[in-house]
Amino acid sequence: MSEKRVPKPSPLAGEGASRSEAGEGLRIPAVAGIPEPSACRSLRSRLSSPARGEGKGRRLTGATSIDLEMRRRALELRKRMTVAERKLWFVLRDRRFAKFKFRRQVPIGRFIADFVCFERRLVIEVDGGQHADSIADQRRDRWFAANGYRVLRFWNNEVMRNIDGVATLLAETLDVKDWP
Repeated sequence: MSEKRVPKPSPLAGEGASRSEAGEGLRIPAVAGIPEPSACRSLRSRLSSPARGEGKGRRLTGATSIDLEMRRRALELRKRMTVAERKLWFVLRDRRFAKFKFRRQVPIGRFIADFVCFERRLVIEVDGGQHADSIADQRRDRWFAANGYRVLRFWNNEVMRNIDGVATLLAETLDVKDWP
């Protein structure tokens, strides 16, 4: 004779309770962004916590592929900064420059700004010779101005040879009283 194999009750179920009474076979719809429990996970198990760094800051809800591509491009530009950009970034980073917070290679609208101070709505661009008399840069500056940003442009050789002069002009633009 063959015996019927009776499934063992879940440890969550009481003595003699069937699977459906324990809640393991029930289907519960996803509510408020919480995923449905998988067949191998108990209903009482906790959802895993987000990985380190996830869940902080702005969410990408509704982000388009263009937004994601701009973020990827900005990340790539952060990794491949020019020598002049690195030199200026060393002066601006970590609130070193008169306690103002600067960010580098930031997507703003459809452009990526080299450096930006959102508190004072200031965009700083460090350009090489290929940007001389660039119509695209003029359009870009007009877009930033129309959206409430001031734009400062410095040549690479200006940053490399005269970082103190660049910092002084930047301090005047930001209206810093106690710059050394």
